[in-house]
Amino acid sequence: MKKLKNENELVKRAIIEGVKYGEERGVVEFEPTDSASEKIEYIYRLLVHDKVIQPLPEDQVSQKTMKHKLAIWASKQK
Repeated sequence: MKKLKNENELVKRAIIEGVKYGEERGVVEFEPTDSASEKIEYIYRLLVHDKVIQPLPEDQVSQKTMKHKLAIWASKQK
């Protein structure tokens, strides 16, 4: 897994876009006290469930790999 050039910025953007996606869909309401890692995991699982992104093999799912997948997804958003 090769780190993207501006991966941290893309992860931040993915969280913002993912929160908006989940709330517009009506499946989640994030609280201000939710941690970034909780948001990352929920957004990753939601996007996999909706078949927006390809799932990772379950033994490879970690915060690092979920962040990477979300960064790739964010880089493809408008």
